[in-house]
Amino acid sequence: MLTTTNRIAWGFLLVALLAIAAVACGQSAASDSEPNAAPTLPPAVTTAPATGGGSQAAASPTNTAEPPATAAPLARARVDMNIPEIAGIDAWLNTDDVELSIAELTAEGKVVLVDFWTYTCVNCIRTLPYLREWWAQYEDDGLVILGIHAPEFEFEKDYDNVVDAVATYNIGWPVAQDNNMVTWRNFENRYWPAKYLYNSRGEQIYKHFGEGAYGETEQKIRAALVEAGADLSDDPLNLPADQERDAAFQEAQGLLRRPSITPELYAGWHRNFLTARAGRRPYVAQQEYFESIPPGDPEAVGLLDATVPQDLTPHALYFQGQWSVGPEHIRHARVTEELEDYLALNYAAKSVNAVLTSDSGEPYQVVVTVDGAMLTSENAGADVQWDENGYSYVLVDEPRLYGIVDNPQYLPESILIMRSDSDDFGLFAFTFGVYAEGP
Repeated sequence: MLTTTNRIAWGFLLVALLAIAAVACGQSAASDSEPNAAPTLPPAVTTAPATGGGSQAAASPTNTAEPPATAAPLARARVDMNIPEIAGIDAWLNTDDVELSIAELTAEGKVVLVDFWTYTCVNCIRTLPYLREWWAQYEDDGLVILGIHAPEFEFEKDYDNVVDAVATYNIGWPVAQDNNMVTWRNFENRYWPAKYLYNSRGEQIYKHFGEGAYGETEQKIRAALVEAGADLSDDPLNLPADQERDAAFQEAQGLLRRPSITPELYAGWHRNFLTARAGRRPYVAQQEYFESIPPGDPEAVGLLDATVPQDLTPHALYFQGQWSVGPEHIRHARVTEELEDYLALNYAAKSVNAVLTSDSGEPYQVVVTVDGAMLTSENAGADVQWDENGYSYVLVDEPRLYGIVDNPQYLPESILIMRSDSDDFGLFAFTFGVYAEGP
């Protein structure tokens, strides 16, 4: 247990960390375990209910009527000076280095959709196909999408990593790299993903946090474009539906009031201590984890030497062997030969994703089992491979989100084990899903 002196030191440290979190730590909107969660927001702005993680909620627009396909353009008044400024940007992508402004774009008659995202956020990744469709269909009609890349982890600040992610996800719209979260704070934003829609008068007319409400969002876009003078008579109205949840999960919802979904889990001690400080259960279940952190240093790295118990508490991380515990991630702390060190998790979901990295930059293998068996083509995630002995593994060669498990259907309880002999095996976070398709 921590001594009284250590508790006092941690008290001062945690106050400092709370200040850090206010700047650098947001949250994915509506976690997987809270399918209908939504923050309280001012009534002056139309706001869709947040739907995040591996769940969805039916959109509840107050007015679902489709606007006329053509209309007289609205008279544009003086630019709204209350528009949050896009500032502190480290780099612009897809703009030929031209800096963009919401005020200037709307003054030109454009409709602007601001999208806060980061490339390892699975909730953000799930929204990208809808953004691609809107960009393809409405760019010529006056829609501008501004992607604000606000990093959750330090490695997401790397310019080349963001460039690769933009190419991987086929993002053609402008992206601003908000490494220091200046624009994030200007918007008083707290969520990944988050969308803010501005009409051609510079008025914020809609916002939505998390996944879902895609049909409602498109209706708002179309109405704003028509109001600005766009002719959408040749643009087909085929509003997208939210992603379909897995049938087994829906059946469980019918039997249970709230079926279990493992929420996002973080491995670094910053998030774990802040969660405990807020009175919630931390993401790592072992007391040795917390005792391993030297008190008083906000960048401390501890050495954990722990044993996984026989019974695993659901929705919590466990570590076997020696691990280096850092502020953002945990790393295997020694080279082994028999895969004796591992992490374990009792999860409830259909799909499992992990943000993994290599501190040295060298590739390494992570062997993955579920319920004591190697993965098969039936339950393997998108990044799983097999060696000549039938071992299922993930090759980690860059810091990103990896698809680990994709079960045929939702499972209310299953044991995931991940092992590596490499001392580069690094974990930032796990995310989970219950959609019929996708991560």
